[in-house]
Order: sequence, then C-alpha cells, then structure tokens
Amino acid sequence: MTDRPMRWKTIRPTFVLPQLKKLTVRSRLALGVPALAVFAAAVAVVASVAVQGDPQLAANQADIVNPDCTLEVPANPLSAKGLATPYLLSAAKGHCHETNADQSAFVQATILDPATGKLSVYDPLVIDKGSRPAIAPTPPALPRGAVVGIWFGFNGSNLTLRGDTGTCVNGDHNSVFGQYAYCNAQPFFAAANNAIAARKLVVPPLGTGKDGRPCMTTRDFGLVDQDQSDNVTTTYLQARDGRVAQDTPAAEAKLGFTKLRGKTRAKLTNGSDNVLLDAFVDPALGCTPFTAPDLASGRPVTSLALDELQAATRQAAPIALVPSSDPMTMDGTRTSVTKTNLYRVGVDMPQINTRTETPQAYCRSLVTTGVQRTKLDARFTKAGPSPDPAAASNLFTFLAQRLQGTFDNLGCGKLLHMRNPVHVVTNKAGVVVDAGL
Repeated sequence: MTDRPMRWKTIRPTFVLPQLKKLTVRSRLALGVPALAVFAAAVAVVASVAVQGDPQLAANQADIVNPDCTLEVPANPLSAKGLATPYLLSAAKGHCHETNADQSAFVQATILDPATGKLSVYDPLVIDKGSRPAIAPTPPALPRGAVVGIWFGFNGSNLTLRGDTGTCVNGDHNSVFGQYAYCNAQPFFAAANNAIAARKLVVPPLGTGKDGRPCMTTRDFGLVDQDQSDNVTTTYLQARDGRVAQDTPAAEAKLGFTKLRGKTRAKLTNGSDNVLLDAFVDPALGCTPFTAPDLASGRPVTSLALDELQAATRQAAPIALVPSSDPMTMDGTRTSVTKTNLYRVGVDMPQINTRTETPQAYCRSLVTTGVQRTKLDARFTKAGPSPDPAAASNLFTFLAQRLQGTFDNLGCGKLLHMRNPVHVVTNKAGVVVDAGL
C-alpha cells in the first residue's frame, strides 16, 4: 500500500507537468531484519492483488475514482512485438480509465545494446481494456541481443500487474509497491554496469549548476522526497475521441496537436521525481539531463533508467537511497527490509544496511543537505515555473512545500526531536507563495 497522490490536471502539449504526490502520515516502527528474499522467487509476486478487467470503455468517468487498477502485461513484453503491444488497464470494481488523470498508468522501457553500449528508450502504450489505440504504436527496431528493462508509473494508489509477468516485480508477497513496478530491471542494470566497466557505455558527468554545485540526481537529498525513484517520464497523447497514442511528432501531427498550440488538447503525464529533476530543476540550474534516442520518434528523451544509471555512477555522498520508511517499501505500517531491497533492485541500488541506513539517518540528511541545497538554489528556483501553479507559485515554493511535507510524513520531527525546519506562507487560495528555511 502506498501514499495516495494528489492529482494534477491533464497536461497541455506545450508544457508537461508532473503530478504532486500527496504525502500521508504513517506510523513508523523500528527496523526489522528479515533476510533478503531471493530475487528469482520475487518474480512471482505480481499476483498479490487479484482483480478482473472492466471492458466498459464508455463508462462515465465522473464515477467515484477507483484508486486501484490492474495493468495487463502483453505476451513476451521484452521483445519488439511485446513492446509495441498496448498494455490493458482495467479494474475489479468500478472503472479504471487511462484518460482519467487519477488513474493513468504509464510504461517505459530502456534498451541496451551490449555489443556497443548504446542505450535507447521506448514507451509502450497503455489503453483501456476493450479499447484500441488512436494510432497503432510504432514498433521498435531492437539491436541484436538487446537487454530490455521496463518500468511502470501510476497516478492512482495501487497498480497490480497481470499477464506475462515472469520477469516482473510488483512488490513482495504481502503487498504491491503501489505506483511502481518493473520487469527485467536486474539483468538490464547488470548488463549496463558491465558495459560501463568495459568502457562501452560512458555515463555523462553531472556538470556544474548555476549555484556552483554539482547538478542534482535522483539520489540527491536536495531533490528527494519520502518515496524517491518512483514513476517514469513517459507521456501519451489523448485524441478527440478519448483514445490514446504514443507521444511522437508524427502522432501529434496526425491527431492535430501541432495546429492547436496546446489550447484544447491534453497530454497524459506521470508525475515523478524524474520529471521534476529533468524538466524543472535541471533547467532552473542550467543543467542537462541524461538522454537517449526514442525508438518510436528518434528524438532524445529521458527515462527513469537513465536517471538511475547517472545517479548510481555520479552521485557523491551523502547519497539518498530508498529508505525502509518509504511508504512504497512498507507492508502496511511495518517496515520491511525484504520489500525495500526488492524495490532497490529495480533502480540499481545496493541492499539496505540496517545498521547505518535508518529512517533517522534519512531524515537527518533531509534537514541538513536537503534544507541547505533548497536555500542555496532559491535565487534560481524562484525564477523557475511551478510544476503545479495551483499548489505553489514557483519552483522554489513547490520544492519547499514538498520538503516540508516529506519531513512531516516520514515522522522526522519525532525521530530527530525537532520541529519542521520549513515554514510556508499561503495566500487565500491555499497556494504556497513564500517559504522560510
């Protein structure tokens, strides 16, 4: 079970925004030390929550939003044919619709050519069960011997994978992660790390930001929140008739997006730490995200896997690793070393060291490194656009509000015996317009 996100509006084609995850308070218990589950046994986890599909595509989306949906993985998902086959979204009760911003699911693949070390990205399509794509997905041309990893994001609470899930991990045997899942991530990262060691794959340096500090990664305490490294950078196009297509220039032209100038047609987007970094923080600090060619369009794009490879290779200490207090790694209200390690496998992180990696240590770095970096960058982020203007007036106030909520919802005040170091000022509409740290 994971935190229930606060949904953002669907996104206009000229400006892609991530969602803001709503942070919910959870009790924090002492760390347990169960043995790490064998990865080979974990691939059977995906059936943790049994649900059936809903074929009623035309159902009224004004119904009460179902926060829990199921995504059917196509046959042979790591193959070119499997990647080009749409994933099917459904629900056991009520309805789940891809074009409902509170229920949208997203898929993202990153591909390694082990012979050359070259990386590429491909975003498989998600459609409602019983529907069909607005435009048939563009099949990817995979290199011989390609190693494919697939990651999932979700705008609801709990996404459960069904279908051909032999290489997939959805959580542990007690609960799903929530918004996050992956397929074949461990072999992908192993192959990528071998290519790095062989100097076939060179991960670009972070560069230096306008603040004089190294540009951030998804493992920088100046960026992370309570559930880091979740969700993806995939976007989809929504046609007039409500059907969905891959986000490519050719599809935009065919659906009329290029003529509308973003005024009447929406893109579907998955809010993520990756989008926050790649589309907002990097531009504000004069940094450049790690990109690779999109096999559907040819243009350079970002991905969760690219961000994690760069973070694993380039992030200097202190390094923010997914903590056992992350709501997505907990079993109910109890911490789980097993589930935390399964989560970490999907983003190329080492197994948790329960003696040094405690919820207190994570909180301590948030209130030192996190607060310091947020204050240092304020003069740049105040000039940056807010990912959610309805919640915060600019990028600085958005980051400050996010840091404040993370501190509270990880129980850092109790763990560190201190008050929240972030104070926000809101206007009459509830928008954060200033913050003190």
